[in-house]
Amino acid sequence: MKKAVTEAITNAIASLKEGWGLESIPYIDVEIPRNEDLGDAASTVAMGLTKTLKKPPKKIAEELLSEIVKQSGPFENIEIAGAGFINFRFKKEYLYENLQRLLSEGHPSLSAGLGQNKRIQVEFISANPTGPLHIGHGRGAAIGNALSNLLTAAGFEVEKEFYVNDAGLQVKLLGLSVYSRYQQALGNDVHFPENGYKGDYIASIAEEIIKDIGNKYLNNTFEQCGDFFISHAYKMMLSDIERDLKDFGVTFDKWQSEKELYEKGKVQGALTALQHKNFLYEKDGAKWFSSTNFGDDKDRVVVKQDGEYTYFASDIAYHKDKLDRGFDTIIDIWGADHHGYIPRIRSVLSAFGLSKEKFRVIIVQMVTLLRHGKPVQMSKRAGEFITLREVIDEVGSDTAKFIFLTRRADSQLEFDIEVAKEQSAENPVFYVQYAFARISSIFRQAEERRVRGQKDSSQYSVDSSQGTANSSHITYHALRSFRVQGTDLTALKEVEEIAIIKKLLQYPMMFEGAVFAFEPHRITYYLQDLARLFHSYYNKHRVLTDDSVITGARLSLCRAVQLALEEGLKILGVSAPEKM
Repeated sequence: MKKAVTEAITNAIASLKEGWGLESIPYIDVEIPRNEDLGDAASTVAMGLTKTLKKPPKKIAEELLSEIVKQSGPFENIEIAGAGFINFRFKKEYLYENLQRLLSEGHPSLSAGLGQNKRIQVEFISANPTGPLHIGHGRGAAIGNALSNLLTAAGFEVEKEFYVNDAGLQVKLLGLSVYSRYQQALGNDVHFPENGYKGDYIASIAEEIIKDIGNKYLNNTFEQCGDFFISHAYKMMLSDIERDLKDFGVTFDKWQSEKELYEKGKVQGALTALQHKNFLYEKDGAKWFSSTNFGDDKDRVVVKQDGEYTYFASDIAYHKDKLDRGFDTIIDIWGADHHGYIPRIRSVLSAFGLSKEKFRVIIVQMVTLLRHGKPVQMSKRAGEFITLREVIDEVGSDTAKFIFLTRRADSQLEFDIEVAKEQSAENPVFYVQYAFARISSIFRQAEERRVRGQKDSSQYSVDSSQGTANSSHITYHALRSFRVQGTDLTALKEVEEIAIIKKLLQYPMMFEGAVFAFEPHRITYYLQDLARLFHSYYNKHRVLTDDSVITGARLSLCRAVQLALEEGLKILGVSAPEKM
């Protein structure tokens, strides 16, 4: 759809360009109207030309329309709306032709190639390994994973990374907390640190250590054995984090240790590089980075008066390391409490020569967990927050991931755990997955008709090489190979059928918008809309009828819907079940 509209407008501008005094064809924006009554696609190109042509946008739109209608395009009608929107509605012949193409090629072939194999690094979660992941981390995990899948599907080379903050005071405090619980469990009533980690998981780690080494460090001071407790506790927590993420369906290509950056001299190396660029200076016995040169509100300390590095120093080294690895674009996904950190990291990357458009920060807002509409505030394990593991165990990873992606990342999210367990239209993931399963059921029924030799069923079949033709044992892979021979898609005349076709053909445009906006939640919105259209259609019209032509066309439409559902769910990291 976008290509057809773009070509029509481009040709019109080419005809008018000389008279308008334009030297080149401008960027042509094409979007899907929010109100489907306005058309199938729309462009705001007239608004964009207003300043250049010094004309009202509506006048520009009228001149463009007069040229577009001279072309033999695929449009049923074109209208001007509002201040100068140009709305396009496509002919049914065009819809049928492109539905056939979708059935032949699938969505991936229509949307891949946008990335041109450019390298993108997506860093997300990067939680301190001092406790279990909470639901906020879970939302960040779902967004980072879906974004990575989206960009990969678009043809980018994506590397997912988790930055492990294992060199700070928090890790030392974790070790001290475990040490205290270890001593207490063995009868030595040592003082527990006032700002220590108090969740039950600390006692669990201490118990595991006792099983491994017994009372080896009983009555030892923390100064004597602290390195052991810090290392052991940190590794156990990181192992728990990795296991929880794996169960959540999220894996990483690289786990980058902050401690390793120090050990390999990369922190000092990064500061030396800034020193050579004259972006470091000394003041009050400390070393400062001139971040105000690059838009930050104040300069930042990188080495304190006592000679210790600040947290910012290792962040500088980490982001320089990203640049050194040759990524074309760097994406950081952070929690809402890191919003103020954006200017200083952007200033670092600018100092090392990365253009602003190649660095993107996605801020993930908080999640409020509800039960029957009321906030859930306490965790059985962590004590102070709800863990991701608790959510996975209660509602499953598919449901959690999908719900985490039902809002923009920068919007706060309410997650009602009881709604998430419902098998109803109120549960968005169930509603979408059920559409896929419902179509699978239709295919099984169609194959039963064929196996029984029922009238008007010979034109559709399941590829026997992909699974048995036994109607009760048709595999998922067999359903993927469902074929309808000689389908006449023009038999799809119902209003609901045309609406579904249009929604299917909007997928590439929606997909491209999601890719370049770095917004995987657009896939979630699309899937919910498509599922709504399909369920409504299914409740009103029979797919398997006594008319072989209509049945064949409707089965083909079902296959196209299933292709879109499968592709979208795959990007979100959510399964597409054959049965529910």
